[in-house]
Amino acid sequence: MVAAVAVIMPAAGSAQAADGGAPPPMANGFGLTQVEAVNGNATEFYLTVTTPEVTGKHHIKIILPPGYYDDPNRRYPVLYFLHGSPDDPIAQNYPALRMSDRMITVIPDGGARGWYANWLNQKTVLGAQNWENFHLKQVVPFIDANLRTVATKNGRAVAGVSMGGFGALHYAQVRPDLFSQTASLSGDIDLSVKSMDLRFAVVASLIDATGAICASSSGSCDPNASPYKPGVDSDAAFGSPYPVFNADWRWNEVDPAGHMDKLRGIGVSIYTGDGGGSPTEPEFWIAGAAKHAKESLDALGMPYYYVNYGDGAAWGSNCNGGHNGWCWEQDLRDLIPRLERSFAS
Repeated sequence: MVAAVAVIMPAAGSAQAADGGAPPPMANGFGLTQVEAVNGNATEFYLTVTTPEVTGKHHIKIILPPGYYDDPNRRYPVLYFLHGSPDDPIAQNYPALRMSDRMITVIPDGGARGWYANWLNQKTVLGAQNWENFHLKQVVPFIDANLRTVATKNGRAVAGVSMGGFGALHYAQVRPDLFSQTASLSGDIDLSVKSMDLRFAVVASLIDATGAICASSSGSCDPNASPYKPGVDSDAAFGSPYPVFNADWRWNEVDPAGHMDKLRGIGVSIYTGDGGGSPTEPEFWIAGAAKHAKESLDALGMPYYYVNYGDGAAWGSNCNGGHNGWCWEQDLRDLIPRLERSFAS
C-alpha cells in the first residue's frame, strides 16, 4: 500500500479555451506519474501513468462534457466506467458515453484480467497487482484534484461491463462512502458456488486457459495471441477457487451477489440479456448471476433497477441478447439519463 503523495495542484479545472486543442493540464500526484504525452483533444483524451500499485504503464481515458470550458465555476459529477476483459480504456468507444453534457466520464485501466482487486499473491511474474488501491486510492483523488468535479459521494457513480460489472458492484460495496450509484452491465456479479461457470471463467483468465476464456471474454480474443499470457496460479487473485473445507472463503468474501446488503443507500442497476437461452452463449450464465443478485436484493427488501432484455429484440436496434457491445450501448443509453437525474436530485 502506498500512501497518497501530497502535492500542490493547480486550481482544479482552470478555464481553457474550448478550441478543440489540448486537454486541460493534469498534475502528477497521489502515487500516479504521467510517463507519456497526453493523447486526444480538449474534451476526450487519455493519460498514460505508472503507479507502484500495479506494474507497467496504464491508460486513463477521460471524456469531458462539451460545455466543460464554458463556465470555469461549474463542477460536474463523475461516472467511473470500468471495462471488461481483456479490453482497455482506449477501446471504450461507446457513443452513449459521449451523450451527456452533465457529467465527466473516467475510464481507468483495469488490466486484461486485473479483476478490480488487490491480488492475494503480489509475487507472480506479473508483479504488483493492486488494482483496487490504484482506482480507489489514487485515480479518484487524482481526478478530483485535477478536474472540476463534485468531489462527494453524491457526485460519483461507478458502472462497468462484464469484468467491470463485477468491479462496479465490488467497489461500491467496499467503499460505499465514495459512490451514490452503481451499475452492472452483463457483469460477473456472482462468484459463489451457485455460479461456478463464472468463477472458472475468472480462473481461466488467470491461468491463461485461452480456449475457455476466449469463449466468454467481452473483447476480441485470439487463441494464438492470448492477452492472458503469461499464466499465473489459479489462487493468485482470490486464493483457492475450490469449495472444499471453506478454502474458497475469499471468493465468497468478494462475491457481489452475496453481499448486496452493503449497497444499502446506493442506487443499484443491473442489466443482462439471456443469450437467446443458449448455454454456449456467455450471457446465458451472466443472466443466472444477475438473477441471484436480484433474489438477494428482494430478500433484503432493497430497491433496485433491473433489466433482463432477453434476446434483445426490443432492446435497441442491434442487440441480440448476447455478451457484446451492441447490447451494452443500449444499456448505457438507458443508464446515463437515469444517472443524470440522480445527480441532479
